[in-house]
Amino acid sequence: MRHPSAVSSVSASGGISAESITELGTVRVRGLLVDEQTRCAHYHSELDVIALLFHCCEEWFPCHLCHEAITDHPSRPWPATARTTEAVVCGVCCSRLRIEDYLRVDACPTCDAEFNPGCRLHRSLYFD
Repeated sequence: MRHPSAVSSVSASGGISAESITELGTVRVRGLLVDEQTRCAHYHSELDVIALLFHCCEEWFPCHLCHEAITDHPSRPWPATARTTEAVVCGVCCSRLRIEDYLRVDACPTCDAEFNPGCRLHRSLYFD
């Protein structure tokens, strides 16, 4: 069983945040309070089980809010020309998905873990 390692860090507001790093196979996911299936402080329902590779920094985060809280730069969505990039990882089975495949499914094609349908509401934050 994978266990995230917690690291304390100071947030932009001066408060302490609990940055975690979770290893999913070869993927290193950074975020706030990330569990072993990539749920974070912002999104933590049973269906919040993906992490995304951010185009701007080539680092993995569970969500745009974790990226914003931890990094010192704005995020940048993947261009439409990058649809074959493996930029999504399933937190349940560690399978990587190409952007084009992730955008077509409601569950992981490998393990059938359902993905949060609400994520479609902020698709434009991640993908052009």
